[in-house]
Amino acid sequence: MLVGTVMRKIKSRTWKKQRYFKLQDDCMTIWYKSKKAGNTHSTFSVGDVEAIREGHQSEVLLSIADEFPADRCFTLVFRGRRGNLDLVAESAEEAQSWIRGMKKLIENLENMGEREKLDQWIGDWFKKADKNNDGRMNFKEVQDLLKMMNVDMNEHHAHRLFTMADKSQSGTLEDDEFVLFYKMLTQREDVLRVFQEYSVDGQKLSQSDLEDFLREEQLEGGDIEQHTKQLIECYEPSETAKLLNAMTFDGFLMYLGSTEGSIFNPQRRGVFQDMSQPLCHYFISSSHNTYLMEDQLRGQSSIEGYIRALSRGCRCVEVDCWDGANGEPIVYHGHTFTSKILFKDVVNTVGNYAFKVSEYPVILSIENHCSVEQQRVMAQHLNHILGNKLLKSTLDGKAPIGLPSPEVSRADCCPDFTSLMCNSVAPRYMHQKTALDCPEKCDKELKASTWSLDFPDPNWTESKQRLSKELSDYVVYCKSVHFSSFKHSRIHSKFYEVASFTESKARKHLREAGPEFVHHNSRQLTRVYPSGFRTDSSNFNPQEMWNTGCQIVALNFQTAGEGMDLNDGLFSQNGNCGYVLKPSFMTEAEKGFDPETPQKHDHYQPVVLTIQVISGQQLPKVNIKEDSIVDPLVRVEIHGVPMDQAKQETRYIENNGFNPVWYDTLRFTIHTPELAMVRFVVEDYDKTSKNDFVGQFTLPLSCMQQGYRHIHLLSKDGTSIPPSSLFVHIRITELE
Repeated sequence: MLVGTVMRKIKSRTWKKQRYFKLQDDCMTIWYKSKKAGNTHSTFSVGDVEAIREGHQSEVLLSIADEFPADRCFTLVFRGRRGNLDLVAESAEEAQSWIRGMKKLIENLENMGEREKLDQWIGDWFKKADKNNDGRMNFKEVQDLLKMMNVDMNEHHAHRLFTMADKSQSGTLEDDEFVLFYKMLTQREDVLRVFQEYSVDGQKLSQSDLEDFLREEQLEGGDIEQHTKQLIECYEPSETAKLLNAMTFDGFLMYLGSTEGSIFNPQRRGVFQDMSQPLCHYFISSSHNTYLMEDQLRGQSSIEGYIRALSRGCRCVEVDCWDGANGEPIVYHGHTFTSKILFKDVVNTVGNYAFKVSEYPVILSIENHCSVEQQRVMAQHLNHILGNKLLKSTLDGKAPIGLPSPEVSRADCCPDFTSLMCNSVAPRYMHQKTALDCPEKCDKELKASTWSLDFPDPNWTESKQRLSKELSDYVVYCKSVHFSSFKHSRIHSKFYEVASFTESKARKHLREAGPEFVHHNSRQLTRVYPSGFRTDSSNFNPQEMWNTGCQIVALNFQTAGEGMDLNDGLFSQNGNCGYVLKPSFMTEAEKGFDPETPQKHDHYQPVVLTIQVISGQQLPKVNIKEDSIVDPLVRVEIHGVPMDQAKQETRYIENNGFNPVWYDTLRFTIHTPELAMVRFVVEDYDKTSKNDFVGQFTLPLSCMQQGYRHIHLLSKDGTSIPPSSLFVHIRITELE
């Protein structure tokens, strides 16, 4: 990689051009150029690459599979919404060198400590500012750097820091001198104040000092003494301090910037919930129009949509199927100009990626518009491609009496009936009593009236109903049905029946019969999807649907914004497995929870959330103009039951996106903390127009750590933007 390699960059079956790729000496940057483009070249950081896919694992590489073998092909997948880079090496050996090399470099990055990550970040800025590439920076270059880093600093003050850092008195800063300059620039007075409050001698935190801090400020329980020793061992850079069982200011800063010092409780990151309850007791991460990468009128359909959704922990994906050429069903947004992909390619992709992030079951929500003949082809593809990954009968082979749990139907528990479940939706113009009633063949009371081999109803024919038995037979636990009323459902519905609502219909039900909706969702699965009028693939706020216990709240994963921030926030807990257990008052039918009047339920215990927004660190620029500086403010949003919906803002800080300081306190009363989500949003204040988005972080209130915490901000796409963060103090107390 350091020597360099010529590879083909592939954009389509007809666009295949040679590029020279080379790993830079920093082992962090890939440089590439065209032989014909003279001095023109491009670079990307290894840190920008999320994954490497080997072989023909993109539409582009699939399209040239007959020309280039799989062992020479690979795809670099970038973070966020940047397009993938599809490459073909000259040989299988060269492809493997790059694949293994990139994987190793990414692994090294992920294993970096906090100090190494910071050093890397500082080094990146140094390279950007060193315009003449001489390994030194003069004062003019430093001034330009400060603007690039979102700092509007007085020239006299900047020059004073520059002179102090220039130990060699050369009039320039070299590597070590620049690090010193950066440390002076980023002196954390806010953290120093906390450090000195708990340090007896003002120089270090003894083991006793640190124990007091963890107990009194961070409100941590358990074995504090042991935890203190672990923190010193893990984050203290000074061996001398370690021998004294003490923590210096540098170690304290490293701890507060770490995962353990973040606002998200690390104990809630892994799978910690009871996974043995019926599927209807969980919120399920769900995607709408999963095949789309853009809007719903002219956007691109791609298997990439399924890969990205499944890679984010999504457990319910949608497949809109239509008759295609040559007897092959296709997937696209019907009656629009969206592009088309093959159904079999979608099934292949789901089979490959369903269980890479989560081992828990995936539901295929199939909207079926195909002829009977092509439905049979669909069934063949499902069976041949997925094999025993597809659930084809009840888990125990007996008549089902209830929905299975995520635990018993997870991939590694069910070698015979693994976890892909079909939920096949009949075309909208069809009568609802169709072959999709097949789960009733397992119900002894209805067995004779629905399926037997000779179809006892002489008027029923496959061609009349336009549904194939082969496809219908794969619908076991998630049968789509028409919804009449909550009363009708309470009397007649079977546990395996799923009702689907548009967002507007769901809103109507939750307004008119909230408690009944909650009761319904304690025993039935409900799917809610965006309105057909959202042609731009925008999203509704999923919180109002979660408030009534709707499990399958399907969102357009390809569209960034508040809806996906909340979805990512909710499912970032519990191992990102795509299943989050609902509160007990939503799963026990007799509780009678009403989201409009939460104070009436038995276990009502409101809390007061107090957030002191202290400071911000290295906020990203939002304007590409070099001389523009962010005027940041922080908005805290509470999303929950209607009584809890609230927003408050700090004041804005003028011309400082590098180290703004607020010390502003925001207070919220939260009546249903079990359902509350907290969203932190940083914006660039503008007097004359809408504020620009800078960064955000969203998490469940139940996952929030108290005390002094850093919030590591995410971009609009939900990807990390280190080292951008907020420093806050959190308190959660019972309402008196």
